Amino acid sequence: MDEKGPLIVALDFDASSQALALADLLDPQKCRVKVGKQLFTREGPAILHALTDLGFEIFLDLKFHDIPNTVAKACRAAAEHGVWMMNVHAAGGSRMMTEAKASLSDFAHPPKLIAVTVLTSMAPEDLLETGAMGTPLERAVRLAELTRASGLDGVVCSAQEAPAIRERLGEDFSLITPGIRLQDDALGDQRRVLTPREAIAAGANYLVVGRPITAAEDPAQALARVLASIAGN
Repeated sequence: MDEKGPLIVALDFDASSQALALADLLDPQKCRVKVGKQLFTREGPAILHALTDLGFEIFLDLKFHDIPNTVAKACRAAAEHGVWMMNVHAAGGSRMMTEAKASLSDFAHPPKLIAVTVLTSMAPEDLLETGAMGTPLERAVRLAELTRASGLDGVVCSAQEAPAIRERLGEDFSLITPGIRLQDDALGDQRRVLTPREAIAAGANYLVVGRPITAAEDPAQALARVLASIAGN
């Protein structure tokens, strides 16, 4: 297992003051943090450097999806901030993903580049509404195969889809699973969820946990519960 463990805490806040206050409760040797659209749009690259200064490795979750040249340049710009991992949408296609990966080739320590398969908020009826054929599982597996063929390091997928993707693509392909909830947590807008321990057993390498920690009355206690669940306690 990764020396820092599988936990990535999603800092889905409106302001850097909130994000840094929670970061102060975390041990950068035991977890990583995720910065997404909400926080990055408001605070910009400054929040990345503030978190790096605290010792955290960062998953920059901006889900780039555009023409290949634009995505490649965006990935290169993100890598210049020293992030540990970033993502694109696999639905952008193999040319977009291949060019994005190539844009990182001359970095001494390039970030991991992964692709989003099917958002964990989407149910089968949501896919049909967009014209996508097949079940979320079928689409996730197909996009994971495309991602692997494009040379990327892994995918974001539901923990429920992790076993099928792991079986198809092997052990050296990273699976990052959001939508993680403890047994008594509210689902929020997530549909396809598992507990931390279930997700690890399903084959996930990294678990993205947000509201069960960030919206808790006692975030430090909630964090301890998540870590205990990962450990099987």
